[in-house]
Amino acid sequence: EEEQGRPFVGPAGRLLRAHLADAGLDLSKAWLTNAVKHFKFVAKPMRGGSKRRLHQNPTAKEIDTCRWWLESERVLVRPRLILALGASAARGLLGKTVSVQQVRGQPMPLDDGSELWITTHPSYLLRLNDGPRAQEEGRFAGDLRAVAARLAELM
Repeated sequence: EEEQGRPFVGPAGRLLRAHLADAGLDLSKAWLTNAVKHFKFVAKPMRGGSKRRLHQNPTAKEIDTCRWWLESERVLVRPRLILALGASAARGLLGKTVSVQQVRGQPMPLDDGSELWITTHPSYLLRLNDGPRAQEEGRFAGDLRAVAARLAELM
């Protein structure tokens, strides 16, 4: 993402795009961004001497530090509906930590008149084993279908 200057270009992005398409959500009509504008990682040694970068979750302070940037994008884009992918994005938009599992799939009105919907981050799905992953992908797909239905109502 940092190298290409675009969000969601890796495996999580491919998974996200597939689910968005399945839900009928047109990404060309959306603004895709990251709540945190930098990534931290640790290098994990692999066989053959190469290293793999493992992304680390941002701290609350790092999320809060980037909030002004996210708010500036919202002022420019003026979205009617916002979909936050994961706890970091939710905190970046709300200014507080929430449980994704408790608030997912339901609209939350924001002060500017837009609606916030929260679901899991696609990278979370990639970290799950087969059985739990299928179940969580089903919930993720359901969340995206609900967002698509709400967008249809708003249009």
